[in-house]
Amino acid sequence: MTTTDITAKSLRTVSKDDSDYLASLIRTVPGFPNPHIIFRDFLPIFSNARASRILVDSLVDALPTEPDSIDLIAGLEARGFLFGPLLAERLGKGFLAIRKAGKLPPPVISESYMLEYGQASIEIENDAIKPGQRVLIVDDLIATGGTAKAAANIVKKAKGQVAGFSFVIELTGISGMNDLEDYPCSSLMTMPA
Repeated sequence: MTTTDITAKSLRTVSKDDSDYLASLIRTVPGFPNPHIIFRDFLPIFSNARASRILVDSLVDALPTEPDSIDLIAGLEARGFLFGPLLAERLGKGFLAIRKAGKLPPPVISESYMLEYGQASIEIENDAIKPGQRVLIVDDLIATGGTAKAAANIVKKAKGQVAGFSFVIELTGISGMNDLEDYPCSSLMTMPA
């Protein structure tokens, strides 16, 4: 893959060189986890201190809402667990893990949804969100939006409020971001699906 496949969005406090550098570390793996999927691997960012700093700086810069309107950062398993706590710490907020089914002790709140390649469920601990808390949901990538919509539903089931969504990568040509139009959303870069 060439960096021309990735378009880093213009951010207020992150230089074009830094955003292009971040984009250059994203790896494309065709045919994973099945032949019809193109996997976007952003894990190489975390093996580099400069890239990790740029990622968190960029996420703060691109927040879809004001920091004062966020109480918790919720990271989706698994890659949202890598940068979600870093973002929460930077903003002085708590972190909430949204786990795949069967990873948390009961009682839990769960939500099932369809993936591009099957069905899945996510869960949070029953008392993880206090009523009325405003939750920013973060993940590495938005494709069809199934996981993101399920995360919004689980926050609402827990009587929380969805403050918005923050993604590292937005796949173009798929309606995932459009399906979240009721919420403030941001992404750092776009890539073709």
